[in-house]
Amino acid sequence: MRRLSGAHRVARVIALHLNITMNWTLLLIAGLLEVAWAIGLKYTEGFTRFWPSAGTAAAMLASVGLLGVAMRDLPVGTAYAVWVGVGAVGTVALGIVLFGESASWPRLLSVGLIVAGIIGLKLAGE
Repeated sequence: MRRLSGAHRVARVIALHLNITMNWTLLLIAGLLEVAWAIGLKYTEGFTRFWPSAGTAAAMLASVGLLGVAMRDLPVGTAYAVWVGVGAVGTVALGIVLFGESASWPRLLSVGLIVAGIIGLKLAGE
């Protein structure tokens, strides 16, 4: 195997870092799309309304597709947990804002624990 020069090694490290950063960005977008489809489900009225149903289905496909792309270089357990966590936290937050769902301290504490778990998994995966 050919040895790389110092500049080539640095370039490889930078490229790897950019790839990992891109995967985390895609994972975050996938999580936000999960929020979109979870909230969208409420507006489909059991998939009886065409446009909300079509938008929800598109968000589902895009979310899972981006998750799959991000998982190429991220640990599967961490990536999946972060995706679900972003979706759960975002959906709870929008449920409170859009639908007047409870913002009691036990619910907010539980959301805080989910956020702590996401951060812990991200830090432990590095």
